[in-house]
Parts: sequence; structure tokens; C-alpha cells
Amino acid sequence: MNITELGRKLPHFVELTRLHRPIGIYLLMWPMLWSLWFAAEGVPRLDVLAIFVLGTVLTRSAGCAINDYADRHIDGHVARTRHRPLATGALSETDALLATAVLLGIAFLLVLLTNALTIRLSLVAAILAIAYPYAKRYTHWPQIVLGAAFGFAIPMAYAAQTNTLPAQAWWLYLAAVIWAVAYDTLYAMADRPDDLKLGVKSTAILFGEFDLLVVGFLQVLVMLMLAAIGWQAGRGVIYFAGWALSFGFIVYQLRISRDREPARCVQAFLNNHWLGMTLFAALVLDYALDA
Repeated sequence: MNITELGRKLPHFVELTRLHRPIGIYLLMWPMLWSLWFAAEGVPRLDVLAIFVLGTVLTRSAGCAINDYADRHIDGHVARTRHRPLATGALSETDALLATAVLLGIAFLLVLLTNALTIRLSLVAAILAIAYPYAKRYTHWPQIVLGAAFGFAIPMAYAAQTNTLPAQAWWLYLAAVIWAVAYDTLYAMADRPDDLKLGVKSTAILFGEFDLLVVGFLQVLVMLMLAAIGWQAGRGVIYFAGWALSFGFIVYQLRISRDREPARCVQAFLNNHWLGMTLFAALVLDYALDA
């Protein structure tokens, strides 16, 4: 690919990696930032913070590229995805695989600046990121694979910051996985009619008429786990005030998606960015004032 061709395809690469739609970056980044602050008991090392913020952008972008490659024969039949660059032919299959390899390669170079434990964990993270797009062919629980991939930055963050993997890291990881199942079920509800026609599996299809009941249960479970983690970490009033405020986002999400209208389900999914950010802001402020 020459410079002229790369310049012509650059807008399509941006679309392939969803850099113009950063919601996936946010949903991956907030739990990662929670974990860095918990692991460091305050502000983490700035080099680790920079590595993980940039790594979040790179790995999420790579995940989008491999997802579109895996779904290249499906996206054209789904209303929400029919204009993606592989579905329209703006990019080739080789372009998507090349983008995935380059982005994961750069992310791995960043991980090499950490320690051996983090490097070993990064290999697991890469496998999970590649596996997710294919999970929907074989199980109604691809959202668990997504959560496992998105949340794996948590044990990696603890490893990079402390060179250990305490129980707290794994409890926070479990909370992030469950949260991902909840918010991605809302997202999958928007595609449910098309997925049923195409034979694509999801928790939205599995849960059926009980979808919002299960989503609400999972969200409350996540909040209880985050309360327990905060309590065990000795967090104070500000953290728990942010925690309580986050319940408002859950109520809002369930209310606007109650009619299962696709655009409103997507809106409920997007609202999880604010939930994650609120918890992070409360955690940062709580540690800062406790210093």
C-alpha cells in the first residue's frame, strides 16, 4: 500500500477502528482507571498511566478491526452495520487484518515497557480480543467473552503498578465482566431482529422477554461488588456518594429502553460511559482528599 492509497483509505481506517465513536474506548478505559487508582491507593505511576491509556485506544481499535473482519459477511445484512467499510468494499479483508496486526503490535511494544507479569497477561488479553467476534457463532454468551476481553486491562494494571495480582484485582475484574454483559445486552437488543434472521447469538436473544430484568439484576450486582471493593479498600464518603449517584444512570437506562426501541437501547448502552466516569471521578476525589 503506497502513501497515496493510504491517504485515500485513511478515513475508512478511522471508521474501521471506530476512532470517530470513542464509546468503546471509554467503556474499556473506566474500569482500567478504577483498577490503577485502587492498585496505587491514589495516583498511579505516570508512566504506567500513559502506557495504559494509550494501550486502551490501540487495543480497542484493534478489536474493532478484527470484529469487522469476522463479521464481514454479516454486517451488510444488519441495518446498524451495513455501511461499515468492509461491508461496502471501501476496505479489503487484508486491510482489516493488517490494521489489527499493526495496532496490536504497537500495543505490545508498550507492554514491553512494564514487567514480565504484565507481558504474560497481555498475551491472554490479545487472545480474548481476537476470540470475541467469533463467540457469537457458537454461544449465546458472547457478551461474557467481550467482558473478559474488555476487563483484562484490570489484572494487567495491577500487575504493572504493583507486580502482584491481589484478590481485589480479580473481584474488580469480575465486576467489569458482569457490567459488560449488562451494557452489551442493551446494545444487542438493538440488533435482535436482524440477529434472529441471521442466526447470530447474543444474551439479548437468550434472555428474551426477561432481558431488562436480567440487565437490571446484573447492574445492581455490579454496584454491590463495587461497594464491597470500596469498603475493603477503605474508601470514604465521596466514593460512596459517587457510587450512589451512579444508580441514577441505571434507572435511566432501564426506563428509556423499556419499549425495546433500537435507538433507545443504543442510547441506554451509551449512557454507561457516564456511569463509569462518575465512579472514577468519585474514586479520584476520594483518594485525593484522603491523602
